[in-house]
Amino acid sequence: MHMPQRLVVLGSTGSIGHSTLDLVERNPEALVVYALTAHRNMRKLFGQCVKFKPALVVVSEPQHAIELQFNLTAAGLSTEVLCGVDALCAVAAAQECDTVVAAIVGAAGLLPTLSAATAGKKILLANKEALVMSGALFMKTAAESGAKILPVDSEHNAIFQCLQGVENSVRDVERLILTASGGPFRTRMLSSFDGVTPTEACAHPNWTMGRKISVDSATMINKGLEIIEARWLFDIDAGYIDVLIHPQSIVHSMVVFQDQSVLAQLGNPDMRTPIAHALAYPRRIDSGVKPLDLTSLSGLTFEKVSLVRYPCLALAMNVIREGGTASAILNAANEVAVEAFLENHIRFSDIPGVIEETLQLVPAVALNSIDDIIALDAQTRRISREIIKSRFA
Repeated sequence: MHMPQRLVVLGSTGSIGHSTLDLVERNPEALVVYALTAHRNMRKLFGQCVKFKPALVVVSEPQHAIELQFNLTAAGLSTEVLCGVDALCAVAAAQECDTVVAAIVGAAGLLPTLSAATAGKKILLANKEALVMSGALFMKTAAESGAKILPVDSEHNAIFQCLQGVENSVRDVERLILTASGGPFRTRMLSSFDGVTPTEACAHPNWTMGRKISVDSATMINKGLEIIEARWLFDIDAGYIDVLIHPQSIVHSMVVFQDQSVLAQLGNPDMRTPIAHALAYPRRIDSGVKPLDLTSLSGLTFEKVSLVRYPCLALAMNVIREGGTASAILNAANEVAVEAFLENHIRFSDIPGVIEETLQLVPAVALNSIDDIIALDAQTRRISREIIKSRFA
């Protein structure tokens, strides 16, 4: 009789957190919740606490913590509410936790995810930024502690599955191919990009995601971040990683081997599939995902990526070649630009300009420590905001 995995879900109110908790509900004998964390959606977090009864909850703001603790106590729950970054890091490293689902969006997820790696946890990595900002440091930390990193992004999870049973993956692999839907503007007239609204940018054709990630998909900078992530996860030079547009989002990624065999992982576009795979690895559990009916598919198509249509991806590819802290600078500038777009301070077509100008103003240097990375992130955000204020105020 196996003991159930005790989960900490970092970012439980987001789309990955929601899917994870759906799997917990479907597999109660295998999965239990130890702690949940959320930024601002207290109503949804309260409902999750009532259903899953975690021992601990962590929120960002002190006032939210006070109000949530009052409501949970009034509901007869013994859940303890904590607050702040230090508490996030503490629950991610807690002895009572076996598995950490790293689903906090953006740079805010770096420190708690690194804490989980330092503590040697099994980490379901949905936070790209941990590797984009601190790839070498993060992987070194995981290797030293014995942490197990299991990718949850559908593309990286697909590659992980395709590489199972390959004894010398780096030597045997010729290329990794990440697939991309192309987002909501794959065929839209380029001349109309100035008029793109946040609602349009967040209307992904295949996946249900948060607003920031949806915009990243629309600009396709997410594929640049995924190339960086794949480089560290699979210990392969970024020059051997390609991107193809696959509008149907059925083939989640592919591996081309030296003998020209191509392995692909297929499935309906539902994040519960890769999360279920990572939770149960090396076994399988019920995901609740609709079976893939191959007979209903009208066709699977693949297209080359136009860097004219997706200039943010071009910027990311330049950053990959530059190395050092350039990827951390790219990430911070993008987060600021996307936030400004979602708040209607800049146009969709202004996002790549803000990123490019930030990259020109902030020099890339060698990575030294997590403190240096955090300081660089803050500096970059300040400069990006100054660019937006001076150009678009």
